[in-house]
Amino acid sequence: MGTALPAPSALPSESVASRAQEVHRLRSEISRMQRRRSDVPFLPLDPALEGLLPDPGLRVGSSYSISPSPSLLGALLAAPSQKGSWCAIIGMPTIGVEAMSDLGVELERLILVPDPGPRWLTVATALSEVIPIIAVHPRSRVSDADITRLNARLRDRGCTLLVTAPWPQSEATIRVEETEWHGLGSGWGLLSDRTVTLRASGRRFESGRRVRVQMPTALGRVGDAPAPLQPVKPLPVATPMTTAVATPLTLPVPDHWAAAG
Repeated sequence: MGTALPAPSALPSESVASRAQEVHRLRSEISRMQRRRSDVPFLPLDPALEGLLPDPGLRVGSSYSISPSPSLLGALLAAPSQKGSWCAIIGMPTIGVEAMSDLGVELERLILVPDPGPRWLTVATALSEVIPIIAVHPRSRVSDADITRLNARLRDRGCTLLVTAPWPQSEATIRVEETEWHGLGSGWGLLSDRTVTLRASGRRFESGRRVRVQMPTALGRVGDAPAPLQPVKPLPVATPMTTAVATPLTLPVPDHWAAAG
């Protein structure tokens, strides 16, 4: 199971002392879990997502705006966690931990802060000190100055942020489009898998990029979508054969036959 950190308790007033105390408490709880900074410029992506971004993975120290889709979130967290990176999910109390595991997320390296309340930004800032990839669902609006400070902290600490909402200065926006479930017939059957189109757009590729994947597959993972069936061209219609009319064959009659007749 993932490691759940208690939500910060409500304080009567915002003060520098209370903020410092909160940050110190969170640091002391997670300092044993992860090294300070990433040594690589990108966090890996699942092979099925290759081609979605212009980079070979999620850029370290950057933020991404994503659809509030648990499957998409799990697909983005799976590869980093499998490579040894700790992950954190903040402000998503209904997230399905078993579904995250099915998508490939290593629960032994997953931290959950289900309900941080309005102090989600403080929690995200504290976790960015030691956790290389954090997903957060904002519960309140924040000022542009706070966003700028957090983005600077991400770059300094080498932390990647996934935000399930529009986020200024994000490296890219990743959205789920064209969802199609499979497995149901006419009033019968069970949902087995889903095919979706993922679209990414950003400052460096305004035209956008798309990949089509199964998310989840029948086994709960992320996989390449099967190639669409190509319509079969009809066979050319054969030209009807013309019925030939037999022409009588006239042979010359010998003279002696004619005399005998």
